[in-house]
Amino acid sequence: MLLRPASPGDFGAILALNEASVHFLSPLSPARLQHLHAQSALHLVAEEEGEVQAFLLAFREGADYDSVNYQWFARHDERFLYIDRVVVAEAARGRGVGRTLYEATFAFARQQRLPRVTCEFDIDPPNPVSELFHANFGFAEVGRQAVAGGTKQVSLQAAATGA
Repeated sequence: MLLRPASPGDFGAILALNEASVHFLSPLSPARLQHLHAQSALHLVAEEEGEVQAFLLAFREGADYDSVNYQWFARHDERFLYIDRVVVAEAARGRGVGRTLYEATFAFARQQRLPRVTCEFDIDPPNPVSELFHANFGFAEVGRQAVAGGTKQVSLQAAATGA
């Protein structure tokens, strides 16, 4: 599995992966993806045999991003790296791709001397797989909020980078 920076040539595959997992994520249009890519501090893809199998999109403080979860961290943290979304193709799940993407994200955050990596996951409805995955990286809850018009509740999480 090759990990590399995402490029506009990957956008079709990224949009398809996002759509396949849209019940966990917010939708992405081509224009929105282009904007988020430009605002991101880190946008990685994992590819195998020339096919994008996963992507990760993360933002630093000060990004032009209207996500209510990102905005929560922007109000509470001076310096952070926010993981907005990670999607792994169904065929690539269970092979450590998500772990590899997170390891690269933490390495990037340490290189940038950022004290924390932040993210969120659903707790209502519950997402125990995501909760366990994040706990294994040292994430702990720092807040909660209702999203999607009150139909979901998320756990806002942070993990120290050691930087």
